[in-house]
Amino acid sequence: MESKNYLGLMKEVKPNWPLIVFLSIIKFVLPFLLQSSVYELHRDEYLYYQQGQHVALGYLENPPLLSYLGTISSLFGGSEFSIKFWPALFGALTLATTCSIAAAFGGKFFAQLLSGLAIMTGAYLRMHFLFQPNVLDLFFWSVCVYFLVKYINSKKVKFFYGFAVSAALGVWSKYSIAFFIAAMALALLFSRHRFMYTKRFFYKACLVALLIISPNVWWQYQHKWPLVHHMQELQQTQLRFLSPLDFIKDQLLYLLPAVFVWITGLVWLYKKREWRFLGIGYLLVIVLLMLGHGKSYYAMGIYSMLLAAGGTSLEQWTVRRRGWRPALTILVIALSIPLVPMLLPVWPPQQLSEFYKRNKIEKTGELKWEDRQNHSLPQDFADMLGWKELSDKAEIFFKNLPDSIKAKTIVYCMNYGQAGALKFYAKDVEFSESVQTFNGSFLLWTPHALAFNNLLFISDRPLETRDRLFEYFKSWKQIDSVTNVYSRQLGNGLFFFENVTDSGLVYFNERMKQRKAQFRR
Repeated sequence: MESKNYLGLMKEVKPNWPLIVFLSIIKFVLPFLLQSSVYELHRDEYLYYQQGQHVALGYLENPPLLSYLGTISSLFGGSEFSIKFWPALFGALTLATTCSIAAAFGGKFFAQLLSGLAIMTGAYLRMHFLFQPNVLDLFFWSVCVYFLVKYINSKKVKFFYGFAVSAALGVWSKYSIAFFIAAMALALLFSRHRFMYTKRFFYKACLVALLIISPNVWWQYQHKWPLVHHMQELQQTQLRFLSPLDFIKDQLLYLLPAVFVWITGLVWLYKKREWRFLGIGYLLVIVLLMLGHGKSYYAMGIYSMLLAAGGTSLEQWTVRRRGWRPALTILVIALSIPLVPMLLPVWPPQQLSEFYKRNKIEKTGELKWEDRQNHSLPQDFADMLGWKELSDKAEIFFKNLPDSIKAKTIVYCMNYGQAGALKFYAKDVEFSESVQTFNGSFLLWTPHALAFNNLLFISDRPLETRDRLFEYFKSWKQIDSVTNVYSRQLGNGLFFFENVTDSGLVYFNERMKQRKAQFRR
């Protein structure tokens, strides 16, 4: 029989570091081995990397911590690997943290193995290969739970300070951690651990957290709370299509190979009086996200604790049923393998598209984009194609312009993906410096006034001669467009407008000033 502590819970054990290191290495290298080299960076990755080239205390779309990692990547050459290194690394660290939570619950080798395997699969496989704030969000939610569990086990105040610092760093990573903090604060308040609210260390730790996040809060204030503006924009575009039913369905589908592990973990938490508040916290996270119209993947950070609890519960259940342990391990792996082509672009686009057609993947909703239509590839995969083609065509045209014309030409992009890609792939400094857009954080980096005569315009939709842009130039011609049929950028066109009118310059600069004024006090 396993020994128990005076609370009737399994005693905390030491993490099995040889196992954890082994699993973490696999977790790190797996996406590099699986993804086809045909694919480029994702649209958002170009933005976050460019943010790292303009170090600040905040950005219009997200907190700055991820972007600082992009700064470090640029010091190492700014290669795709140096960018992808970070999500792979934090994926491995999240795995190690999850296994450590299992150990804090009393889970030994099998518990740590099962919870570690679960972190390798499902939606984590994709999320931990995209240079996006989600990777830090997942990590800091997990670290917060780890320190909270360690504090409950030991009553050592240092662990609660660890929780507070981790929560603050989570705010520097992605603001959605506010849902986690609110849920845990309510869950603790209505649990046997509410005594914490009467202790001085609790408020000291909260003060430390507030001090850590204060520079970013000040930046938000100085820029008229772009977080609110960003959320309103999302509500008008992406979030309005969300439904509670889809939200719940996604919670089951995202970790399908390990769904039995986290459900078992949720039940186990409710059965343990000491840990019941974590189970309540999970439900509160789901409810708060649904009420706040959050995307379904915003909840992914909470599952590490459920997987750790599930591994611990299944280890205890199999003490006298050891034959189940290899069976459960194989089950997670076996369920994971068929899902890999839907989680990572493991084959070139045509081969992947044919796979989806044969298996009727469109019925799962995996091929549905923000336009609510089914396409050949998932939107994330289609957003990893066409960028280099676009950049090469734009740069070649720009470089071939006569010097006298080139010096008076700017390259204007309709969205941050285009601008970020053009800057990322640019070989010519003059071309890179000419790239501008008023979209996203790029708006903050534009000069106070644009002076140009010609415009190399990168569209994100077919242009028509009735568009207002045509009024401001004496001549124009279409140069080229993105031709990759699998790319979300298919049809993005390159147009060259010559000899801007005086009213055109006024229009562009007034438009820029109006947009900047939204974010300046």
